[in-house]
Amino acid sequence: MVDIVVVGSVALDTVETPKGRRENAIGGSATYFSLASSRFARTGLVGIAGRDFPMSGLDLLRSSGVDIEGLDIVSGKTFRWGGRYKDNLNKRDTIFTELNVFEHFNPELPDAYRDCRILFLGNIHPELQLHVMNQVNPGAMTVLDTMNLWIDISRESLMEVIHQVDMVIINDDEIRQLTLTSNVFTAAERLMAMGPKTIILKKGEHGATLFHKDRLFLLSAYPVKDPVDPTGAGDTFAGGFLGYLATRDLDSVNDMRQAMLYGSTMASFLVESFSIDKLSTVTEDEISERVDTYRKMLELNTE
Repeated sequence: MVDIVVVGSVALDTVETPKGRRENAIGGSATYFSLASSRFARTGLVGIAGRDFPMSGLDLLRSSGVDIEGLDIVSGKTFRWGGRYKDNLNKRDTIFTELNVFEHFNPELPDAYRDCRILFLGNIHPELQLHVMNQVNPGAMTVLDTMNLWIDISRESLMEVIHQVDMVIINDDEIRQLTLTSNVFTAAERLMAMGPKTIILKKGEHGATLFHKDRLFLLSAYPVKDPVDPTGAGDTFAGGFLGYLATRDLDSVNDMRQAMLYGSTMASFLVESFSIDKLSTVTEDEISERVDTYRKMLELNTE
């Protein structure tokens, strides 16, 4: 049995940033998420990869405590993405996208995954997200991620998913597009009125904002002096956030606040290297030390 199930992409990325270039790096939303969440909770990964996906990547997932029973390895090539970041790492150009075996992804959850506490629906087609939701027990917390493409071409299906999930993790541009509202606070209120009781706004280097029922919490990002590659930072944040939350009260705003610290901390380690290099090697002591430092930065001394 696992605590968290993530359904999303497993990929090989070619990434260029001002710090260098990396070809065929292990990536994908489910990969980043699971490596972060498995530091805190038992995590099952549901995805698809081709036979060109390196065995070292599978071994790394296993050794990191990720259950990969739900990862299908099939004939063909793994999903590949290429991107080039500008000097401002918040901006990037997509050079190529090759869906390959991911084009035929039809996620089926192993029996051991169906009683999970949390289901994270990664950035896949809304109809697939609905398909997966029907496979878990009714008591699971369901969390949705999406992107501009699905808002553009599959709004009706996406809205059906949103009406049913407990939480949405989304960025500023996406929530504005989804709600047709320029003000993100008004947009969050409108999105919560559609069904979800919790919204997390991802704001990159500017942190994240939590909306939970009638509560609001703003968190600045952990300062990284020399970022290298931000690919996967949002999924890593989600993995750290939900991984920690899986060990706490899923409906507690205070536990969600603490979980956001851990999510941002895991994302801060990720961006210090290419791909999953730092995320896969960071130690528990390093995580605890950074979280403690982070908390001290956020203290408000009124003396």
